[in-house]
Parts: sequence; C-alpha cells; structure tokens
Amino acid sequence: MTIDINCDLGEITGTGKPCLDDAIMQYISSANIACGFHAGDPLTILKTVRSALKHGVSIGAHPGYPDKDGFGRKPMTLSNEELRASVIYQVGAIKSITESEGGRLSHVKPHGALYNSAATDFEMAMVIACAVKDIDSSLILMGLSGSQIIKAAAEIGLAPASEVFADRAYNDDGTLVSRDLPGAVLHDTGKVIDRAVQMIEENTVITISGKIIPIKAETICIHGDNERALEFVKSLSSMLKKRNIILKSTHRR
Repeated sequence: MTIDINCDLGEITGTGKPCLDDAIMQYISSANIACGFHAGDPLTILKTVRSALKHGVSIGAHPGYPDKDGFGRKPMTLSNEELRASVIYQVGAIKSITESEGGRLSHVKPHGALYNSAATDFEMAMVIACAVKDIDSSLILMGLSGSQIIKAAAEIGLAPASEVFADRAYNDDGTLVSRDLPGAVLHDTGKVIDRAVQMIEENTVITISGKIIPIKAETICIHGDNERALEFVKSLSSMLKKRNIILKSTHRR
C-alpha cells in the first residue's frame, strides 16, 4: 500500500512565525507552493522549490484568490475569464521557477476559498481543470475526494488525485467544516494520526456529527500553517513505517 503526503508550503513570509518548510520537506512526498496571490513571493517560491528539489519532493502549484489579508480564505467572485487567467498566471510562475532550477512541475492544488468553492461548483471546477490542462496536460489536479474538481479533471482527461485531510473536520456531505466554526481544525496529534490511519486503510472518515462516510484517499494533506505541522508529519511518517505503508508521490504512481 502507498500514500502521498502533501503539504501547503511557501506561505510563511513576513508574519513573524518560524518557517519550518525545509524541516517538513523531509517527511512529505508532495509540496504545494503558494503562488504569491494568497501568500508567498518570488524569493520564497524560489527557496521552497530548491528545498523540494533537495529532498526529492514533488512540486505543485498552489493558486488562490488575490487575498493576502485574508490568506485566500475569503470567497471572491471572478468571471470565468478572470479565473482562467488567474490560474494560468499563478501556475505559470511556479512552473517557470521550477524549470529554471532543473525541476518539473507535477501537480496543481487550488487553495482555500478557491478550493472549497470549486469543490461544489462544477462550472468553476471545469474552468480550473481546463486551464491546468492547457498549461500542461501531464499535470495532476488535486481536489477534495468526491468533489467537482475530481469530476472535472476526469471528464477532460486530466489525471486527478483525490485528497483527504487528517487535520480538518468533515461535514456529513464530505465537504470540510468551515474554519469559522469550532472544531474545524484539529490540533491533537494522536487524533490526527488515528484519522490518517482510518482514511488510508479504510477509505472512510468520521464526520463532525459522528457519522462514518466513504472517501478516497490518494493523497493526504497536512497544512503547513498549522502550528503542529512538523509534529504531525513526523508522527505520520513514523506511523506509515510501522504499518508498512510506502510514502509515494502521486506523480510516481
């Protein structure tokens, strides 16, 4: 059995918070790098790409809304043309920097409110998927398991990767609980690891109401901005070894 662990990185710039990206890279297989809209800047992108290459981690673009004040978590209304241009612009930046360092972009994962909106809006998901395919048809599109992003990617022949979240609470319909609600983000390492085991081995998750629902776990996310992200990935890596689960990025499947 194999699993991909992805982490959203390149997001800590000018916040006063310690940046643990390089340390986290040792325990993951895929990195989603902020493109400068919700977080990040050109130098941070370059440093994060170099770190990923050093650790043999697959590099992905993590495009979001132009909302640095709200960290890309504020829903915005864009026309299809604006959305397409935004995705191409952001993914293109990560792709160019990665290639300039001798690497290759492997995947795209939308961020925050963009991710959540496209998870339930097929038209929006299709705009994103088509933009990604037009950039490079070999790219993998990561999206919430069972979401419209996964459906859109599959419909146009783009390889999808169904994503699950060990450190986030789920609604009964398989969507993520809003960060505005209590209990949306998990901080207990033991609970996060237990959820990860259930997700990987059983392809199910317990929702915030206590219901067990099916999910498809091809890649599991740990949020880089979670204060316990390094602790989470270390513990998750240890758990995988004990259960003979191989850490493997989606693009190497």
